[in-house]
Amino acid sequence: MKYDESVQEFHMNILEIANAYGALGEKMTEEKLVRKILRSLTKKFDMKVTVIEEAQNIKNMKVEEHIGSLQTFEMAINDKSENKNKSISFVSNTSDEQTQGDLETDEEI
Repeated sequence: MKYDESVQEFHMNILEIANAYGALGEKMTEEKLVRKILRSLTKKFDMKVTVIEEAQNIKNMKVEEHIGSLQTFEMAINDKSENKNKSISFVSNTSDEQTQGDLETDEEI
């Protein structure tokens, strides 16, 4: 998986490889595909890979279930990073005349 590649794009690449293997006469099992996917993910998925390996039985896991889980995790990561980039700006409700008057009193002090 490339760093800027989405899970959906990566899934399409994996399916192409699996289909190429099938065309050559070698059928890849679901378990083998899931293990290859887990091994090929980028660093941002390390936490999710650990959870999947420890909590779920990879032998019984379907590729589609696995990809769905990764897509959900990817969306959560993207939402978090978008929220971090938001900033707050403040707008003043005072008029310019009020501001000028305040400056004059500040200067007098």
